[in-house]
Amino acid sequence: MFNAPRPVQPYGGSSQFGASFMATENPLLGSVYDDGVDPWSSAPSPAPPALPSFTPSVNGFSSVIGDATVPSVYHQAWSSVDPDNTGDTSVNALSRVLSTSGLSASVVDRIVSLVSSRPRVSRLEFFVALALAALAQSGKDLSVERVAALAQENALPQPSLNLDSIAPSTSNFHDIMRMPPPVRGYSAEDPWNASRITSPGAAPKPPVIGSINNGAPSSISGSGLPREWWKKQESIFVNVLGHQGFVLNRYLVYEVSSDRGAPVPRRYSEFTFLWDVLVKRYPFRLLPALPPKRIGPDESFLEQRRRGLTRFINFVVNHPIIKEDGVLAAFLTEPSFEEWRKHTAISYEEESASKRVDRVEEMAIPSDLEDKLAVVRGKISFLIEHWQRICLLTERIVRRREAAAVRLTPVLRPRFLPAHLPSFSLAASLSSSALTPTASPRWTSHSAPASPASHSAASSLVAASDRDSSTSILSGLTGAMRGTTPLDGQADLSRLTNTIKSLVEVNNRCWRGEDCELCAGVRQGLSYASDHTQRQADALEHRSRTMLYSTLEALKGQRDLYIAMRDLFIRHDRLSPDQVERLRKRVDTTGRKLETVRQAKKDGWEHEADKLAGAIERDQATIAAQLARRVFIRASMWHELRVVLHNRENTLLTQAVQAFAREEHDFSEAAVANWASLVDAVAGMPLE
Repeated sequence: MFNAPRPVQPYGGSSQFGASFMATENPLLGSVYDDGVDPWSSAPSPAPPALPSFTPSVNGFSSVIGDATVPSVYHQAWSSVDPDNTGDTSVNALSRVLSTSGLSASVVDRIVSLVSSRPRVSRLEFFVALALAALAQSGKDLSVERVAALAQENALPQPSLNLDSIAPSTSNFHDIMRMPPPVRGYSAEDPWNASRITSPGAAPKPPVIGSINNGAPSSISGSGLPREWWKKQESIFVNVLGHQGFVLNRYLVYEVSSDRGAPVPRRYSEFTFLWDVLVKRYPFRLLPALPPKRIGPDESFLEQRRRGLTRFINFVVNHPIIKEDGVLAAFLTEPSFEEWRKHTAISYEEESASKRVDRVEEMAIPSDLEDKLAVVRGKISFLIEHWQRICLLTERIVRRREAAAVRLTPVLRPRFLPAHLPSFSLAASLSSSALTPTASPRWTSHSAPASPASHSAASSLVAASDRDSSTSILSGLTGAMRGTTPLDGQADLSRLTNTIKSLVEVNNRCWRGEDCELCAGVRQGLSYASDHTQRQADALEHRSRTMLYSTLEALKGQRDLYIAMRDLFIRHDRLSPDQVERLRKRVDTTGRKLETVRQAKKDGWEHEADKLAGAIERDQATIAAQLARRVFIRASMWHELRVVLHNRENTLLTQAVQAFAREEHDFSEAAVANWASLVDAVAGMPLE
């Protein structure tokens, strides 16, 4: 069956890595790390910290919209801010869409505050914001309850939007998710276009009609790679198309895009089939594992799995051997992979069965190959552990960069909160003891009780905060009580921009009259400030998204590389042993029997002698094939170590570090230029 469970492959055995490296015998069914933070952990996604009762959740907004028919203008507006179907957008993008409705800045600010307190806005939150905008345009009160009532009547209001006039982002950063794929050259300049391994015999083995055999011969000679090979890497994009099927057979469909042809839809089970074929054909090649399935996956897990599938497919299409595989080519180009499988006989023959290493290649294999591999074996566990830690810390930095923008400064006084947060029921969300001021007029990390129980509770809360990407709007305040290090007073610049614009509108007229130059000059300066905070908000957004989709994915690629090397060692230990010594002993025994039969010359001895001679020939042929396989395995391991691992772990890491340094440098320069421009703009603000 197409969706039948995959058989468990024995990935244990005589490997030197132990049970701590393999959570399960099948790398698709579990995770290397089961610490509650790893996206491939079999445990459920970490639950977010308890939010105050005033904070609406995505599930809450799903109940607001319900099964109501969403007007087409909602989808058009969403497509304009999320063309890549990532499932969320920024507060900046929502503000730009709402600004085309003709509503005042104060109304826009109120709508944004009602629908989201996070740095990202979900699709449902975006739709509720559009419904609120439509209510405001019709002169009705802004209320999420009113939107829910209209949704129950299947009468969501349609806002009037001028989507063609949406203000573009002022950031200088490019959007990583919308980068065009680089052109891949299938020419003589192809970095993998070389072959020294030949098939046995004068003619190549004819393929079965309608079948797909192994890929191109491997290249393990010379320097391995040409100059600037990294510039010719092929890029594959994996995006989510959506769910298909019925309730009991509902599945997620991905769109796989490459420059080999038109985009094709693929299911996760088709990725697993491709992995099965490749790991059987190329057991002695570096092949990353697939992200697993999970019962009841959440949106965060599905996004992590999409990125994992993207890293997997990009690894195999840029592997010097696997990239030319026929099944891989069909996976990337066939409109219906399932139909193609039904009409094609697919060979699972191991690569070594149809390829041989010539004498020159065999002599190029170093005699101390086992020692070189032992060096990698000895440090592979530490490399995986450290790269996993690097990935987790980097992802934590990205989450904090996004979430820190909605944290309130922890030095606000309790009596100051209700006046400036009228829409939030702070009394209901914070206990009276938490709101009781201490001897100090401000909350600081030194004013919290230092009892062992409170310290233990603080550690648990901090750990929970680190595991979750969503941050409560009160986390800055509660962080001070928990004993955490307070952030610098960083506010949400996008919401700050909306608030300043609203302030300018409210204070548009001075009590002295229209000719008050002092008020007019201050209002003009505030307008300049709102423009520059908007630019900084755009830059911060693109900085975090660039780090999320570029830097973090490059680091995870390094982690995947070492995990693939570990799995290669495991397959090598399990599959490389042969029967050469046993067969040689059997040949000697059979030879002695043959001599005895020939000397005795009993009745029918010719038939017995021919039988024994045939057995000897078959065993000798098997010995020759297994000896050739030994050489091929050594050549493959040397190739993977020297050409694939060594180049990818150094060159691609250099690329990632250089790109990260450039992006941070560009951001810093843009921030300095932005604030310097603001200094010049507000220099003329009147003082009296």
